[in-house]
Amino acid sequence: MSESSLRLVWVYPDLLSTYGDRGNALVVERRARQRGLGVTRIDVRSDQSVPTSGDIYLIGGGEDRPQRLAAERLRADSGLVRAAENGAIIFSVCAGYQILGHEFINDLGEREPGLGLLDVWTTRGEGARCVGDVLAETDQRLGLPQLTGFENHQGVTHLGQGVSPLANVQVGRGNGTGDGTEGAWRDTVFGTYLHGPVMARNPAVADMLIKLALDVNALPPADTTWYDALRAERIAATRQPA
Repeated sequence: MSESSLRLVWVYPDLLSTYGDRGNALVVERRARQRGLGVTRIDVRSDQSVPTSGDIYLIGGGEDRPQRLAAERLRADSGLVRAAENGAIIFSVCAGYQILGHEFINDLGEREPGLGLLDVWTTRGEGARCVGDVLAETDQRLGLPQLTGFENHQGVTHLGQGVSPLANVQVGRGNGTGDGTEGAWRDTVFGTYLHGPVMARNPAVADMLIKLALDVNALPPADTTWYDALRAERIAATRQPA
């Protein structure tokens, strides 16, 4: 990519865009433009091929049947897998996170193959759903502040040796395994259960993706007034005792 352009791909908004996850694409686009970067955003519907030339790919959450359909079509298309092999940055949320793993339980109660881009696999939890606000401390190697978001999922996602937790929860249940982990990442592929949308609550995540795409260590400063107010409000609300 050139120093002045960014190719942003929003994958399957017709199937995977619950809880305002489209906002992640809007925030990445906005944060890039605040730095004077040109952005070409491509919204790829499920009846279209996923281009392999993108810099950043975003995938949202979805209900059980749309998740199965998305997984089937992404496996058949293979564009996202080839983009990952080319070093593209991929950020996935909830159902999208599960799809990037080895397998998950679909709406038919069957084991559905994922894309294998993250060394994780998801089973269905037997207890109460993981629902509510989350606060989590991120992996220090990522250089991110505390994450705020909310979760709503029945899945229990187990991490293999090939990934690291994205964060460890202080409030909330994260991956649902009881070990305090939230999300997973490897190189330039990321998964999380956090909605909100997560990048509106945590603009530093969007900035991290942009830095990875540009292969730079820092970005010019940008106004974070609105984001800071939202973060402070949600963090304070989450910390209040029930």
